[in-house]
Amino acid sequence: MKREKYEPVLKNISYFIKWAEGAIVIGIVSGCIGTAFGKCVLWVSAFFQSHPWMVFLLPLSGLLVLGVYHALGEDNNRGTNMVIESIYSNTEISFATAPAVFAGTLLTHLGGGSAGREGAALQMGGSIGTQIGKWLKFDEKDKKIAVMCGMSGVFAALFGTPMAAAIFSMEVISIGVMYYAALVPCVFSAFTAAALARFWGLMPEQFAIGAVPAWSIETAIVAVGLAAGCALVSELFCIALHTTEHLYKKYLPSPVWRILSGAAIVIVLTLLTGSTRYNGSGVSLIEKCFEGEGLPWDFLIKILFTTVTLEAGFKGGEIVPTLTIGAAFGSFFAFLFGQPVGLMTACGMLGLFVGVTNCPISTLLLGFELFGYEAMPFFVLVIAVSFSFSGYYSLYASQKFIYSKTRTRARSLATCFCFARVRIIGTLVPFCVIGNSKEFPVTQKRVPIYFRNPKMSCFKEIHESTYSITIYS
Repeated sequence: MKREKYEPVLKNISYFIKWAEGAIVIGIVSGCIGTAFGKCVLWVSAFFQSHPWMVFLLPLSGLLVLGVYHALGEDNNRGTNMVIESIYSNTEISFATAPAVFAGTLLTHLGGGSAGREGAALQMGGSIGTQIGKWLKFDEKDKKIAVMCGMSGVFAALFGTPMAAAIFSMEVISIGVMYYAALVPCVFSAFTAAALARFWGLMPEQFAIGAVPAWSIETAIVAVGLAAGCALVSELFCIALHTTEHLYKKYLPSPVWRILSGAAIVIVLTLLTGSTRYNGSGVSLIEKCFEGEGLPWDFLIKILFTTVTLEAGFKGGEIVPTLTIGAAFGSFFAFLFGQPVGLMTACGMLGLFVGVTNCPISTLLLGFELFGYEAMPFFVLVIAVSFSFSGYYSLYASQKFIYSKTRTRARSLATCFCFARVRIIGTLVPFCVIGNSKEFPVTQKRVPIYFRNPKMSCFKEIHESTYSITIYS
């Protein structure tokens, strides 16, 4: 009787000990690899800035990226979307993913492609977590936690933001649902990796935002206006990315011609702008925005550079370019309405980040770690409004929207999967609506549900029920 009484407590203690050990191991490995990767990215970025003629070698860098991925058997690697899918499906991240994206990102930055590094961080972390989960003989559910641990670890090492990194990997998978079983492991992994990165000399990014005005109704209205603008820009960025991907694949189905064309466009754009201001991740442009040296069109041109680079097949990520676009828009907003440039730049970065990732908690923690706590009311308001206004756009096609942003009920199950993994093949399926605990069949109506692999676990329920879909109002 006593044993049964204390069994839940004993299970929790066992869980804590197991994952404290496992997460620290993953944190050490991901911290070391993330630090090495971060230092390499800094070196190749600095080399490009001192040798801008390297942009003319971007086509060669693109071919080398394709060559590395082909040699490692990663031709069909789908990047961060694949990592997200591995959490809620049976998709497995291969060991080769880590070295492939490591080399591919360095080659992209060496040639001046406009890309970040967090995509590489999430992919390397997912690969590390998967392999360590195998070595520690974790079951399938625990392997998914290990994947999130790895994601948090490399992200924390690269950005020096362990709080945001710990939550981001749990929050980004399914909007409205947090994987709380991974909380302790991700926190331990993130802080371990961040401490290692700092120990090895990879210092976190931090920005001084300057004077913060007193909180008032007037400043709140300004913050809401900025947030609404950030939401629109985030939608524009997501639409630009997905449209460019579609156009590339439609008119340039060959990966070789696609990446060569993308490289050529980046070269032409660089020559037209007359500088390397928009090449690379954009950290230097963020610094210029904080110093009041931003230009009104910076955010639009950075969107153009980034979409052309990433959708052509170059590697890296969208998050640092997102922060750059947000900083440029915030700086422009400050100039337009006579507001403090440092505060508006910081708020713009957070507004864009939450708009494209749909992760408000991670965004708030990121703001605290990058800018401090003094402007907390502004951060909270901008994040909340931008999150709400940005709708269901996302950088990641595999991200699932479980709950509505505007209602307390679950979103359409069909819609959730449409955002997650759906691709058009034209299958027509029956459809019914369930509302107020009562079923209302719609007899003569059919809805196209498009999938790639109905046997995946995330589509299993639909597949086994003869493709019947339940829609929640």
